[in-house]
Amino acid sequence: MLLIVDDDLAIRTSLALLLKREGFDVRGAGSPDETFRILQKEIPELVLLDLNFSIETSGEEGMNLLSGIRKFNPAIPVILITGWGTIDLAVQGMKEGARDFITKPWQNDYLLQSIRTILSLDQQLPQSTDRGRLEQKYHFENIIGRDPKLLELLETVGRVSTTDAPVLITGESGTGKELIAEAIHSNSKRKSKPFVKVNLGGISSTLFESELFGHVRGAFTDAKTDRAGRFEMAHRGTIFLDEIGELDLASQVKLLRVLQERTFEPLGSSKSRTVDVRILCATNRNLEEMVAHGTFREDLYYRINLITVKLPALRERADDIPLLAEFFVNNLKTIYERPALQLSRRAAKWLKTLPLQGNIRQLKNIVERTVLLSGEDILDVEDFQKNMNTAFGSSIHKTLPEVGAVTLEEMEFQMIRKAMEFHQNKVSKVARSLGITRFALYRRLEKFGISYESDDV
Repeated sequence: MLLIVDDDLAIRTSLALLLKREGFDVRGAGSPDETFRILQKEIPELVLLDLNFSIETSGEEGMNLLSGIRKFNPAIPVILITGWGTIDLAVQGMKEGARDFITKPWQNDYLLQSIRTILSLDQQLPQSTDRGRLEQKYHFENIIGRDPKLLELLETVGRVSTTDAPVLITGESGTGKELIAEAIHSNSKRKSKPFVKVNLGGISSTLFESELFGHVRGAFTDAKTDRAGRFEMAHRGTIFLDEIGELDLASQVKLLRVLQERTFEPLGSSKSRTVDVRILCATNRNLEEMVAHGTFREDLYYRINLITVKLPALRERADDIPLLAEFFVNNLKTIYERPALQLSRRAAKWLKTLPLQGNIRQLKNIVERTVLLSGEDILDVEDFQKNMNTAFGSSIHKTLPEVGAVTLEEMEFQMIRKAMEFHQNKVSKVARSLGITRFALYRRLEKFGISYESDDV
């Protein structure tokens, strides 16, 4: 049974008709007292709770009722219904235990999607985690490892994949956040539809609207034809917003609107378009700290993280390092046509001792560089040590200036300029080699007055 709590009979009737048509058993309550009379007799699967009652619009009654429901039975999921102007109140409700919030006027499809997602997640019970069982049930072919932390994470990924829940994927750089996003999509009901990846760190604020929402001919000087944005490309599929922590506040507002209303307007157009997408986001930044410092909108934060998946650093699952190294070596056999290539047991064990601050990405680079520079078919410890020393060892001591000779800012400027020369001003390659996002690199290029040509596509 779903319980609708709203003092407006028309709202309750409208919602009841919608939900009954979808096969739900529905009850309605017009006041807090009536709500608790129903709760004493029957526990609902979910409560739809309006935050305002009668003429009073502060939301105090609704918040008090939310608190009362949580105290009565914290297991009952609650979706808040509010006007756009009182989203701050809904965010407060999310902090106090509400599972989602819907703004008036609501979209039927989105409301139903939210209800089904929450009910589905609550009904699924975690099972004992075993790699073999996970492989039978889900498609995780490209995710290597057997560490208990990883298997527990994959169990969660499998469970949420079948819903339309927005998922926030967090973790250090190089831990495989994009692979997890791809796994969620490939195990979802939308797997036959588009999976659109967007690196928000590589999109400047001036291009944000055009890239994500598209534009019409004549919207700006170079807009010679209509262009579909990433959201339109992802219609009925999944959109993966990588590096969401890099978005500036103005762009965050625009993104929140489309996530909330499921509508957008292409740049230069006054006609709204509706979009049906599942939202997956990723970041290596601490969004909670950014919210506290005012650099990330709290309402956007709660909109994107109904489920949060935190990837462990590779050093936290060191037993998976040999498995990953062997996986990379096997792939490189084909790429470089060296069928006899293999990793020695001693080298596999030695790789586990490396700190690998760059995680899986760094391990992959170490293995590939060693394969390229070693003429041996069996890669041993000495092959890795020799090539790592060549890349990182003596050269560092030769090139680092004496302490106090230059400032960190001067060193940063020199390294960026050197990387730009080496990679022929290819911004994406420079950013990767320096271990920063393109957005962060753009800021530094502008700060130091280094000219560049964007290689965004």
